[in-house]
Amino acid sequence: MKRLILLFFFSCFLGSNAQELALSNIGEDTLLSDKLMGNNSDESQSEFVKYLDGLNNKKLNNYLGKKGVAEKLVQRGNAYFNKMWYAEAARIFDIVLEKTDTKHTYEILSKAGDSHYYTGNLEKSYKWYNELYRLYEDKINTDTFYKYTQTLKGTGKYRRAAALTKILRQKRDEPLNELESLNTNTWKGATQVTIKNLDINSKYSDFSPMFHNDSDIVYASAKDSSILTTRRYRWTNQPFLDLYVSKKKNDDGDLLPPKKFSKKINTKYHEASSAFSPDQKTIYFTRNNYGKRLKRGKNGINHLKIYRSQNIDGQWTSAEELPFNSEDYSTGHPTVSPDGKKLYFVSDMPGGFGETDIYVVDILENGAFSEPKNLGGAINSDTKEMFPYVTENSLYFSSNRPMGYGGLDVYKSDGSDETFAGAMNLGEPINSNRDDFSYIVDASTGKGYFASNRKGGKGDDDIYSFAYTPNLNAITGVVEDLDSGEALPSATVLLLQGNRMINETTVDEMGHYSFPDLNPTSNYMVVAKKEGYLNDSLAIQTADNKNIVVTQKLKAEIKQSAAEAIVKTFEPNNVYFSFDSYEITPSSAQELDKLITVLKSNKGLSLKIESHTDAIGSKAYNKYLSEKRAKSTKDYMVSQGIDPSRIISITGFGEDRLLNNCGDSQSCPPGQHRLNRRSEFILIAE
Repeated sequence: MKRLILLFFFSCFLGSNAQELALSNIGEDTLLSDKLMGNNSDESQSEFVKYLDGLNNKKLNNYLGKKGVAEKLVQRGNAYFNKMWYAEAARIFDIVLEKTDTKHTYEILSKAGDSHYYTGNLEKSYKWYNELYRLYEDKINTDTFYKYTQTLKGTGKYRRAAALTKILRQKRDEPLNELESLNTNTWKGATQVTIKNLDINSKYSDFSPMFHNDSDIVYASAKDSSILTTRRYRWTNQPFLDLYVSKKKNDDGDLLPPKKFSKKINTKYHEASSAFSPDQKTIYFTRNNYGKRLKRGKNGINHLKIYRSQNIDGQWTSAEELPFNSEDYSTGHPTVSPDGKKLYFVSDMPGGFGETDIYVVDILENGAFSEPKNLGGAINSDTKEMFPYVTENSLYFSSNRPMGYGGLDVYKSDGSDETFAGAMNLGEPINSNRDDFSYIVDASTGKGYFASNRKGGKGDDDIYSFAYTPNLNAITGVVEDLDSGEALPSATVLLLQGNRMINETTVDEMGHYSFPDLNPTSNYMVVAKKEGYLNDSLAIQTADNKNIVVTQKLKAEIKQSAAEAIVKTFEPNNVYFSFDSYEITPSSAQELDKLITVLKSNKGLSLKIESHTDAIGSKAYNKYLSEKRAKSTKDYMVSQGIDPSRIISITGFGEDRLLNNCGDSQSCPPGQHRLNRRSEFILIAE
């Protein structure tokens, strides 16, 4: 993801370039001076990159082979980088690093990675960050380290990203025991969602949709709609943002070809992130701070401000800035509460929790505003929170906080009137391994729009429609006695996916159970069990929004008489298992073969199998794993010629019967844990 384009507000503009731009860096490249707005000098430098790209390999190599050319290219790349012309800087650094013998220094690799990162090319950014980390691990700073982890997530390397995130937190002296809180809390509603890329998207950045009137969508776009040559934002070499309006084409979320929103609103600089009052007569939007020309704060940066315009007799008035704006920090991304009494927005004003926070003000009857109030630590983190959207009962926003799916993710927090609960990640497919943001939803229909620079789009950032529909994917069933066919009330049923138990329930008096709200066309394992019965495991694949009905029949364990004697003449060694595995290893097979020989030589012997686990992991999962170990032990013996009827029972005890003190609260060496990962045997003389 890139650095927010105009600040964090247009963080979505320019393909993730809108996302990453830190507020503090914005104005410097935002065409803040006439010089950066396209004079002959600037154009000639842009033409230089075009010239290089126009050379064939032979001519380019000849040019690069001339004495001093590589050094001059590095200087030019540095100049582009310092002006925040990241698209052009990235191209120069690529040429230097890939086609010359220039030493891959920390500075060049870092700037190459940053240039691609800020313009949204995460694959290329990862390439240079990864080399930087490999060559200069001890030197790399925490900011670059963080961006490196973001490119790992953005290119699908989640495990590596998680491992390095832990290292980053250690470098920041953040306790390891806090890492538990980094696990993504993902919202799972009783619905499923379908998304669709819209036809209105251009090859540039399109984002920040907002409902307007009954059938319009207003959004921001960098599309070049001018007949004449359009000035470009040099950060990503795209045109400046304007607001566009498009009418809904149908109930599926499609939109008709757009037109520019209003000449009174759009200027030669950036306009984006709009919101409307309930009566649709007032618009709030984000714009560069400017009068006749762009203005800079004390730190020399051109900040963003929120503006307001009124619709009078069908025409929008000239926009006025809101009173809580500042020359020295940015405000933007406005959204209005459904009752029109509150305005939520984003700012990097001093005193916040992170880089950008979400704030709220009261909209007073006279059109004035209360003092801004930070929404607090339940919503804001030490990273970026952006693009708030409020419904009657929920707040939606985007954040790049750790352990999400990618760059910016969409989060949902239930509540109202400035009081919101902890945020939940909306999960896939709304969120991806790239930037996902500016989410809006019609709470009455479950339909809405959001923007993303995920792979497969038409341009930089694209707008997607989505629709939530009732999730009918479920597994319902009944548990019965195999012999009598009668229901088995109070039986326990586990639902597993892979090695993870995701639900557990107890059947009712009729033996019925249900697991609702499952994923479509996904593989699950349902395990039914009851004391005195052998477990039954059933592999099930869900359909496409359908309920799968199953019946599980449990076989009663064979009862042994009191006269049965345990054979003491042979005590087989325990069969051991690898960590989190129920496969029979070669050494365990050798032990089982000895037992099989005894059984084959003594036809009057029967067998009970009892399997166990160590205490690593949850008790529920360990119980399931021990049962799988008992079954795999039995399956091996049957495969070697033992009659299944001679194996009276197989039981998994999980971690309940440890052979040592290696419980949940004890730290033990691997060898001690291994002693508990075993199958044991009881030989019975009939």
